[in-house]
Amino acid sequence: MRILVIEDEPKTAEYLHQGLTESGYVVDRAATGADGLHLARQHAYDLVILDVNLPELDGWGVLERLRQSSNARVMMLTARGRLADKIRGLDLGADDYLVKPFEFPELLARVRTLMRRSEHIPVPQVLKVADLELDQGRHRAFRGDQRIDLTTKEFALLHLLMRQTGEVLSRTQIISLVWDMNFDCDTNVVEVSIRRLRAKIDDPFDNKLIHTLRGVGYVLEARE
Repeated sequence: MRILVIEDEPKTAEYLHQGLTESGYVVDRAATGADGLHLARQHAYDLVILDVNLPELDGWGVLERLRQSSNARVMMLTARGRLADKIRGLDLGADDYLVKPFEFPELLARVRTLMRRSEHIPVPQVLKVADLELDQGRHRAFRGDQRIDLTTKEFALLHLLMRQTGEVLSRTQIISLVWDMNFDCDTNVVEVSIRRLRAKIDDPFDNKLIHTLRGVGYVLEARE
């Protein structure tokens, strides 16, 4: 499970990073609202732990923008304990609200609860982006009325891109999620697989769906 901590107070951020890492989570950190929002848009996080009083962009702004593009669970972690602040956070889309100072065992219990909720979100059997359709149960892909034959890895790669539609996935993320975690990262397997997938689902059609952000990664989305 991957967690993003957006916290500008160094001691609190380090405390959270160490405790969550020791509890088995993969943890990224950001010290400003703008940096946190950027990371949250670039990677698929299971949970975002978000402070309110942040430089550049406060937690309310981060949460509001995050809810426009992500379904990640969000826990507000802030010294603002007034009822009005709690209501504001929950109304903006936060899944939990914990007031500082806090006890780490309580935070960890809340994290586990939010993670369990995430596990129960149903994943649709048929994914659709524009006229591209992926039927997981039947292991079939269609572009309009045309069926597309895919290898096992091509299917897994397309499934990942469609599941995270609109999110830019880095080469490292794709390798870790489609291939073995210990796969040789110096290989060009991602580039080759993307090229082969494009040849099947994009090249024969006018509307291209797989896009490259040079130096960042790949995204599948419908564009005008």
